Amino acid sequence: MNSLPQILHTISYMALPLLFAMVLHEYAHGWVADRCGDSTAKLQGRLTMNPLAHIDPFGTIILPLICLVLPGGFFLGWAKPVPIDPRNMHQPRRDMALVAAAGPAMNLALAIGSALLFALLLAIEPTVGNYWSSSGSQDTAAPQTWQAMFLLPIAVMAIYSVLINVLLMLFNLLPLPPLDGGRILTSLLPPTAAMALMRVEPYGMFVLMGLIILDPQIHLIHTVTGTLTHSLSNTILSTAIGLGTGNTP
Repeated sequence: MNSLPQILHTISYMALPLLFAMVLHEYAHGWVADRCGDSTAKLQGRLTMNPLAHIDPFGTIILPLICLVLPGGFFLGWAKPVPIDPRNMHQPRRDMALVAAAGPAMNLALAIGSALLFALLLAIEPTVGNYWSSSGSQDTAAPQTWQAMFLLPIAVMAIYSVLINVLLMLFNLLPLPPLDGGRILTSLLPPTAAMALMRVEPYGMFVLMGLIILDPQIHLIHTVTGTLTHSLSNTILSTAIGLGTGNTP
């Protein structure tokens, strides 16, 4: 179990990036649905970037805190899903695929934007790069200038934002309803296969929990939350930093 000071330290840097990642993920779903003819989210007051409209007490607050307390490095959370009615859409199968893809696409955009922000901060104050290694551990040395003291917390939050958004994107793209990847797959499959996959949706969270429990044997979740997340995050960060410093890899 992590110590309380370590948990509070992590929360201080992760809270805002996590909140933005979850809220904008759901906002993207509602915005694309509205563009496709379904105004359900707008009519219910969910087409907003106000975090209070999207917070799920368990998925947004309690579960992430539990993940921080428990050992193992696994992290999971979600915001309150926006209401969507495919019957209002112009082309329901196509439009549902677009709506489902909007959330992960928003997370990818946020990851790239956060990496560019970190590159900008690095260009302004190169020493902020000394306090974050490629393994994700922070140096214990204190910043030497007021500028570094001001920019360092923003730089660390930008790094966390890249990691969080890449994790949410990859996790939501798992081809299992009710995750976005499952809904994209449902929209792309032939009708018979799509109906069979849709029948799995009521049990999707139970299947997901089973995959998490069995992960020490099958390593599926670990591959997504560990190997793929860090690989893609490092690629996005190194590319952005290379563009910002003129040393593109």
